[in-house]
Amino acid sequence: MKYDKQIVKPIVTIARIIYTPEIYDYELCHISRHLPKHVVEKLERLFKVSSFEDIEENITVALKLLDEFNKVIEEILVMNYEFFIAGRARNRENILKICDLFDKYKISYYCFLKFEDEWGYGNPNQTAEEKQKEFESLDLKSEVVLKLFNMDLDGEKNSKNLLLVLPAGKAGHIEAGIAYGLGKKCYAIGEYDATDTLYNIFDKIFNSNEELEEFLAEYNKVK
Repeated sequence: MKYDKQIVKPIVTIARIIYTPEIYDYELCHISRHLPKHVVEKLERLFKVSSFEDIEENITVALKLLDEFNKVIEEILVMNYEFFIAGRARNRENILKICDLFDKYKISYYCFLKFEDEWGYGNPNQTAEEKQKEFESLDLKSEVVLKLFNMDLDGEKNSKNLLLVLPAGKAGHIEAGIAYGLGKKCYAIGEYDATDTLYNIFDKIFNSNEELEEFLAEYNKVK
């Protein structure tokens, strides 16, 4: 049947390429376990055909799915960074050491500290504490604060994973929550104050820079 060959199978293959590229040729095998639920439900609709009217309606569903897939592909293509490194400015020295590990293994990342010259406040002679106090004195809706908010949010959206450097403040934990909500893999490094259910958003919490480095070395082989 041409409908199956020219409409259904190509749509299934495209969905596979997007969500399970390593097994794109599995077709319908375990598809309900491999693809997002809302995609599976729309694909199931394409197989329900008992009349020409159903085919017409399903072609509309297929076109909408293609539009959805196109948006997903666009989002994937704009992923500029492998990792978004979140943390508190007062933890500057430790965060920069972690950035050095990413540089060592040539893994791309966004870190707010790397854009320090563009912050629009402070000076090179200030300590991390002095600079942070100056920032905290700024108005929430000031041009500087909104600029940094948008820079960091864009960096996070365009990153595949998140690494939270502990101890972290409210902003870092909010960024971790955003990343988790966007479906990104989340990691953390350092000690946390106490057990918290929401720390389960992290796939792994590294205890040391050495443990993180082992992970990055392995990550670099398969990325």
